[in-house]
Amino acid sequence: MKLHRILIANRGEIALRVIRTCRKLGIETVLAVSDADLDSAPARLADIAIRVGPPPAAQSYLHVERIMAAAKAVKADAIHPGYGFLSENARLARAAKEAEIIFIGPDETHLASVGDKLQARDHAVAAGLPVVPGGPVDDAEAALALAGEIGFPVLIKAVGGGGGRGMRHVKEGSEMKPAVNLAMAEAEAAFGDARIYIERFVERGRHIEVQLLGDGRGNVIHLGERDCSIQRRYQKLVEEAPAPDLHPKLRSSICEAAVRFGRHLKYRNAGTVEFLVDINRNEFYFLEMNARIQVEHPVTEAITGLDLIAEQIWIAERNELRLTQNAVRFSGHAIECRINAENPADDFRPSPGTVIRALFPAGEGVRVDTHIESGAHVPPFYDSLLAKIIAHGKNREEALIRMKLALRNCILEGVDTNVSTHAGLMSRSEFIDGGVTTDFLPAFLARTPRLSATEVA
Repeated sequence: MKLHRILIANRGEIALRVIRTCRKLGIETVLAVSDADLDSAPARLADIAIRVGPPPAAQSYLHVERIMAAAKAVKADAIHPGYGFLSENARLARAAKEAEIIFIGPDETHLASVGDKLQARDHAVAAGLPVVPGGPVDDAEAALALAGEIGFPVLIKAVGGGGGRGMRHVKEGSEMKPAVNLAMAEAEAAFGDARIYIERFVERGRHIEVQLLGDGRGNVIHLGERDCSIQRRYQKLVEEAPAPDLHPKLRSSICEAAVRFGRHLKYRNAGTVEFLVDINRNEFYFLEMNARIQVEHPVTEAITGLDLIAEQIWIAERNELRLTQNAVRFSGHAIECRINAENPADDFRPSPGTVIRALFPAGEGVRVDTHIESGAHVPPFYDSLLAKIIAHGKNREEALIRMKLALRNCILEGVDTNVSTHAGLMSRSEFIDGGVTTDFLPAFLARTPRLSATEVA
């Protein structure tokens, strides 16, 4: 079947990203907007903008009934949820199915299976993937007992979500009780699910993820891996593809494991399987699966030449994959920097306000995904992402040169941004060498807490 009208249940740069692909495919777009986004660039560029509630996300972008009412009101064929908000919400996928509206993503059973981190671990084990030693716990006493078995330090994680919420690093037994209580309270507040589990903490690890496409018929391919090891408080900041300084045999094993997981699930649409590579042990472990498009998908698009939103739509139209694994070609290297409205000199405090002046870089091998323009308002209610700068080159050295120049030519006035942090990262010898671990960024920030753009230009 051919889709004619898609409701986009999201905002910001991903909403604009979906709009552009839909235009290319001749598909009409309807954008669900809160009152805070009525005059946003995506709202103006969509064919139709429909109000779904006041600014707080819980009353608009996270409100299943209002999103469904909007989709029905405009007679949408499908809903594209983007990333974040309701993108991995099984209730929305189920409601769409009941209304005979296509949810552009996996079905509700897959969302439920991989959204619950313990179920996802069980599926990983069933598919033959290695998992980090650990398991579910009901309270601090049980957590302490399990930590004694697997060894400190450990990581407490929320069963019902991710993004660093409900996550605590525990180095020794005396820290366990307050950490468990805080993690459970935060998980309950963020996901409505206080359940937690613990895993052995890998002290020198790299965060490597694999992009999958599946058609629900057992056909699953990978589009290579991405390195997302540069993180602050478990939030990714820089991503690149392919992962630098990764042994070819390990790279192949990780990609094969991801495909095996997708085939086990008979996964449909785009998804990402995330792994932790233990540098000290030269082993990798399954972490989780994100059953949606990722923020960092442009680096995969850069090295494959594919439009992943278009592939999502193709699969949602009940088509088989139009690519085989052998048909996937990789070219060069790509790096993405997430530009956020936040103040690096004030512990990265969010910086809402009005962007007085916005000038973004351009040139060969440089792509910018953004919804920001001069005069744009950055509301305090949502994620602080302003733009993603993607640099692609024939090799990593060329991509890095292009990214450094792009950051110098990125001008955003009126709100604080982390552009200077990125500029400093791109010039750090450890990053230039490639293959940094997840503890690199905190150490870098501790050494350079107030780095300015002029100091690293």
